[in-house]
Parts: sequence; C-alpha cells; structure tokens
Amino acid sequence: MLNLAQQLMMNAEMGHTLNTLQVSRFTPAEIRQAIQELMAQNQDGLAYALGDAGLALHPESEDILAVTALLAVVREDWSNAVDLLQQLMQNQGDQATVFTHAMLIRSLRCDLELAAAFEAARNALARYPDHPELLKEYDALATALGLSAVE
Repeated sequence: MLNLAQQLMMNAEMGHTLNTLQVSRFTPAEIRQAIQELMAQNQDGLAYALGDAGLALHPESEDILAVTALLAVVREDWSNAVDLLQQLMQNQGDQATVFTHAMLIRSLRCDLELAAAFEAARNALARYPDHPELLKEYDALATALGLSAVE
C-alpha cells in the first residue's frame, strides 16, 4: 500500500491530484509525515498543497499547525508563520516547546514586528529562563529596540 506522499507524487506524474475526501482518510500525523517526505524529495509544491489541505481538514491539529508553520517559514511567509505559531502555542498552552517559542520570535522579527518579538522573548524566558537561544534573541531584540537587556 502506498503512503500519502507516494500517492501524491504518483498522481502528480499522471497529472492528477488527490481530492479532499482522499486526503481526509489520513491522520494529521500521516499528513505531517507526508509533507516532510515531500520536502525531503524537493516536491515543495505538493508539500505546500498538502499543508493547505491538512490545515483545512484539521485546523486545530498540533501536527498540522507545526508543519504548516515550518512551511510558512521556508516560504518566508512571516505573517502566516506568526499566525500558525500563535495558534500552535495557544493549543499547546504551558506545553509549548522552546523550539516553538524560538520560531515565533524569529518569525515576528523577520516580519519586522520587533516589539512583539521582544514580548514573545520575554514570555519565553519566563517559561525557560536559562535557555541560551532565548537569551540571545532577547538581548538582540533589546539592543535593536534600544532597551536595556534587563528591562
């Protein structure tokens, strides 16, 4: 039996796409894995399309939010990355990882939302006070905003 990534590539070679009903048979974890496989095989267009379908089918799934946020980062679609990462963090609550916090901070910074990035760094450090990457981001943003790093 072909996995989702293989089915998508085979259908694309024949000029077909999978419809929403066909994609809906897969779990969010399977969709995430297929997106990762497609990106690894330089099938970015298929990965982006599958990400959009996965988000439409499973808008609250942490798997889908995480992978589509990463796709947005790859595309340098910073506002979309910010939106997706904020949704992911809202879903994860206190379980949001350092990586998720760092990706949100970077996406905000790249979207030129320095004040929001600084606030996100402050919030992340409240949860992970000694994390070197978060400290580095906080200090860089404080400097960029002309603030003291201890504010």
